[in-house]
This record gives sequence, C-alpha cells and structure tokens, in this order.
Amino acid sequence: MRIQRLREGAVLPRFATEDAAGMDLTACLDAPITLAPGKHAMVPTGIAIALPKGHEGQVRPRSGLAAKHAVTVLNSPGTIDADYRGEVKVLLINHGETPFVIEHGMRVAQLVVAAYVAPTLREVTVLDDTERGGGGFGSTGV
Repeated sequence: MRIQRLREGAVLPRFATEDAAGMDLTACLDAPITLAPGKHAMVPTGIAIALPKGHEGQVRPRSGLAAKHAVTVLNSPGTIDADYRGEVKVLLINHGETPFVIEHGMRVAQLVVAAYVAPTLREVTVLDDTERGGGGFGSTGV
C-alpha cells in the first residue's frame, strides 16, 4: 500500500503488535478538538493512501476509546475505496457524558485493509427459497 504524508507532523499508520489486524490511525491537528457529549467531528489524519486494486480500507473504532470514553467511529466501519486519493479522515462521535479532547498524535481509529469481490449483478424475477426466507432482525433467535 502506498502512503503519502499530506502535512508535517502526520504519523504513518502502524500495527501496535505483530498480529494486529488493524493499523492505528492518528489525529493530525493544528489545535485540539473538543467533542461535547452527543457531538461528532471529522478528524484529519494528515495522510492519503493508495490501496491495491480489489481492496478497501475499513476505518474502525479503537476499543479503548469506546470502552473508556464512549467515543467511537460514527459510520463504523467507514470505507475507503481503492480509487480514493484524498486525506483519510475519521468521523468520531462522543456517546459519553463528558467532553472528550482529541489532541495531535492521538490514536483515534484503526485501519483494516481487506480484499473484496465486486459481483456481477443479474436481475431475476424470483429468488430461490431458503430455510430462513425473509426473516430478519432476530428471526433466527436472540
């Protein structure tokens, strides 16, 4: 994966451990951002990436921010398409009861790169029957 720093001070994504699936994304800020309870903000990372063809970048929450501060990625997982070349940004929301301050260099999300299959669509008039059928949202149990 090719990566470009767009601003001085931007931190390249990195794996925290050898077997980590996600790379940490960090905030690249000129000034701290305070997220009031119930509010959201687009947090810049200062980087752009070029994903391999047939891959997507999934921007996912960091479990520590969610567990300790109730701060998470609002559109989780956010998707970065292989042809996107703009700055990677993270849409965070504060579900907590107190303001949360995001500072430059803070790890705010993780990036998982995954292969995907782009199916060929074929319109039909009827779909095949299955045991489940049209049941959804808890229809197979709790």
